[in-house]
Amino acid sequence: MWGQNKPVVLSYGRPRSRWSLPPWLVLLILGAAAGAAGVVYVQEKHLPPRLSASASAELRNAYEQADAERRQLRADLEATTQKLQTAQAEGKKLGDDLAAGRSSTEKLRQDLDFAVDALPPDPRGGTVEVRAGRLQRKGAGVAYEVALTRAGGARPMNAVLQISVSGIGANGAETRVVGKPVPLSVGAYEIARGVQPLPEGFRASQATIAVLDRPDGRQLGMRVLYVK
Repeated sequence: MWGQNKPVVLSYGRPRSRWSLPPWLVLLILGAAAGAAGVVYVQEKHLPPRLSASASAELRNAYEQADAERRQLRADLEATTQKLQTAQAEGKKLGDDLAAGRSSTEKLRQDLDFAVDALPPDPRGGTVEVRAGRLQRKGAGVAYEVALTRAGGARPMNAVLQISVSGIGANGAETRVVGKPVPLSVGAYEIARGVQPLPEGFRASQATIAVLDRPDGRQLGMRVLYVK
């Protein structure tokens, strides 16, 4: 009764275990588990299925290949665009050159018309006039250039040109060489060029230029010119 006093413990219910968890920690664990279960549910039911490692690798390879093809297509497009721009520039230049060529051709045609009109008239006249000519010895032949005109020659007319060359043959006798008819088309004007072959040793002095409607046909024009 007079010894050491001991504390008096009052118990009001079932004693708590030494290892029991506090209620707030239990609620925290339950909330985390519910959240994880919700995430799993959403992933399984509402989101696309997750890819495996091999499928992810294949998808990445496909993406890289598609990206490489895209870059290649872009490079090809840029190269094609450059070629198109170059072709357009060349086309414009060709168009300008063509326009300049047409202008130059028109000027040459006008100059030729003026030059032909300035030629002296054919003294013999005829349907086809031999306005001018140049004949020169060339090897064993005669090179000729003859300017022919025809009134109302808007529509070309078919004819033949026949050249007869007179001169001294190899035997010293006066000889005449008749060439083969050369077909031509005579419009308002025509420049006939060619070489009339002659026998070896023949010395030409003059030539008769005859325009016929056909070989051995009707004469349309004629002129005698000297051979230089």
